[in-house]
Amino acid sequence: MLHCDNNFMKKITIILFLLLFAILSVSAQHSIARLWNEAALEGIRGDFARPTVHARNLFHISVAMYDAWAAYDDKADTYFLGKSVHGFETCHFTGTPRPQNLRAAQEEAISFAVYRLLLHRFEESPGRIQLFTKIALLMDSLGYDRSNEKTDYKCGPAELGNYIAQQMIRYGLQDGANEAGAYENLFYEPVNPAMLVEFAGDGDIVDLNRWQPLSFFLFIDQGGNPTQGPIPPFVSPEWGQVLPFSLNRDDADIFQRDGNDYWVYHDPGPPPYLDTTVAGGLTDDYKWGFTMVNVWSSLLDPSDGVMVDISPGAVGNINSYPTDIADYPNFYNYYDGGDTGTGYTTNPKTGMPYQPQVVPRADYARVLAEFWADGPDSETPPGHWFTIFNYVTDQPTLERKMRGQGDVLDPLEWDVKGYFTLGGAMHDVAVTVWGIKGWYDYVRPVSAIRGMAELGQCTDPSKSRYHPGGLPLIPNYIEQIEPGDPLSGVSGEYIGELKIKGWLGPDYITDPETDVAGVGWIRANYWWPYQRPTFVSPPFAGYISGHSTYSRAAAEVLTMMTGDPYFPNGLGEFQCPKNEFLVFEDGPSADLTLQWATYRDASDQCSLSRIYGGIHPPADDLPGRFIGEEIGITAFEFAEQYFTKTDTVVAIAEVKVFPNPTSCMVQVTLDYEGELPVKVVAMDGRVMRSTTMTFHDQKGFVNLTGLSNGIYTIVGYEAPKQRTFKAKVMVQNAD
Repeated sequence: MLHCDNNFMKKITIILFLLLFAILSVSAQHSIARLWNEAALEGIRGDFARPTVHARNLFHISVAMYDAWAAYDDKADTYFLGKSVHGFETCHFTGTPRPQNLRAAQEEAISFAVYRLLLHRFEESPGRIQLFTKIALLMDSLGYDRSNEKTDYKCGPAELGNYIAQQMIRYGLQDGANEAGAYENLFYEPVNPAMLVEFAGDGDIVDLNRWQPLSFFLFIDQGGNPTQGPIPPFVSPEWGQVLPFSLNRDDADIFQRDGNDYWVYHDPGPPPYLDTTVAGGLTDDYKWGFTMVNVWSSLLDPSDGVMVDISPGAVGNINSYPTDIADYPNFYNYYDGGDTGTGYTTNPKTGMPYQPQVVPRADYARVLAEFWADGPDSETPPGHWFTIFNYVTDQPTLERKMRGQGDVLDPLEWDVKGYFTLGGAMHDVAVTVWGIKGWYDYVRPVSAIRGMAELGQCTDPSKSRYHPGGLPLIPNYIEQIEPGDPLSGVSGEYIGELKIKGWLGPDYITDPETDVAGVGWIRANYWWPYQRPTFVSPPFAGYISGHSTYSRAAAEVLTMMTGDPYFPNGLGEFQCPKNEFLVFEDGPSADLTLQWATYRDASDQCSLSRIYGGIHPPADDLPGRFIGEEIGITAFEFAEQYFTKTDTVVAIAEVKVFPNPTSCMVQVTLDYEGELPVKVVAMDGRVMRSTTMTFHDQKGFVNLTGLSNGIYTIVGYEAPKQRTFKAKVMVQNAD
């Protein structure tokens, strides 16, 4: 027994030594922020797959890193320390003594802040033991005393880091996420009964326009974690109430259902609905979108012989996107997959054409569905874009210049600013998208397709099983089961039912290491998305696509931060080895490399992947791309204001404002003539309005119409980031 224990201890010692060696090797190559970002991503990979929760975790961790860095930087302003973010008043901060070694202080403060946050946020994670072992080793390897839990930030960097974590934890307990209640829903209830997906049928769905829970003998989330209970609940339908980053709370629409509030930012309006009593109108748009999902499912057979060029010379470079659902059929290739992207004639960075990469179309589609599902290692979509940011940062041709201009930033400054900006954008996407998901509560393809199939066919009233709410008959894709059909049943009991040509599903896979399900005819009410049988579809509503929104927002952040829409050297790549990459069936059948010229191309590819995977129809996709673009740009510009302090310049002259309070226009009197850029800033530091004032006879005017009641600061700038005046004004609207 003693001998066994010694061997066990030797193995543990070797493992810990190898892990410590890996940490030290990586730390020599990357900033301390990168090390802690990788630790956070590792924590997410071992936790339950909750995109909203982990977008928030990444945001809060990124804020902690940024503020720990900014507290010791002469030029940067903090976001959370000493500020009243959304009225949170307890994060007092009056500065910290200046250390002799600024960089060492920043690294120590960052480490303690993230270490404490990770311990708190992942204390209930199924992978907590592995994570806590890793971050303890990281702290030890850096020479920090983990037992120091003091929070008096005047005492030193460790205490400052602990204080930041403490305050961020307190902030998180009141930000609307219900962290104290394990993020459980407070009032949302589904209208449809659950569908047991292992059996044919729609689970007696009541409303084909609303989300339907799925029931499993065993549910395993995207992170590979079995969960308790056969019916996973809707994840975060009330997330629109969570306090955001750059979103303006006054811009949210507040809808009510069953007496409960649903907060919705960037409201895209309702998706197409199915009217089961009539044909035409939006009902046809509904059917077109969901049937396209099953048509693309028929493209997933690697033995069909169809080859496509997937290099940037053939795909990507979309010039315009349809804004009207009536134009969607001109954007998507309904029968062959893909979109209107034509690719690039040459790589603008090298001046050479992109090398063609011709692969089986089915391999490309299957790899897209798997790669973009939630990232190569299950770090959820927001975490996936952090890995892409890190990949971009590691490219030797990247110049770490903000917006591609000015001085080259050192690795730590680049990383903390990048994580802060990207984290804020991903968090705002989560708040926006899941607010929309909760309110519109839209159906997923597995429920819509099976549900319409149960109703019948809507194409020919003279044929059997006609129903205006049924599936349209599409030759070679959706047909009726005839006598003698292999699907007709032992005694012909399925004759007249509908059948779909698509991916055959998990019943055709015994060993995922060697088996490929392929494509063939299946009963339509037994249609499967291209997903694992223990997952099938994400446990939340479809409209709008989180993947489309996360990806487009992140693409905009990377484009603005690097000052270049293109990946370094004009090419981003991810290797997918033959017969090694796919998870729930064998493949790809040949080596394949995902390639993108621009960040937006990668985003667009991610959007298509969810259709190939049977997770979203087009109606979920394009609104997400548009909203993601707006969020990404806004979040970057909002974050950028903190990168330079504005309070160190003395006002050039006395300033007066009248009237004060006001409900609309305010007059500013200042010893100045000409145009002057101004910003209207809320008490929590948020820029609510940017404009230009024109001073004539020392008087200028700024319109405050539309702002909610409260105190604001009007700040004028004679040059970028050089404050010339500031004046407080109260907005007091009439009742």
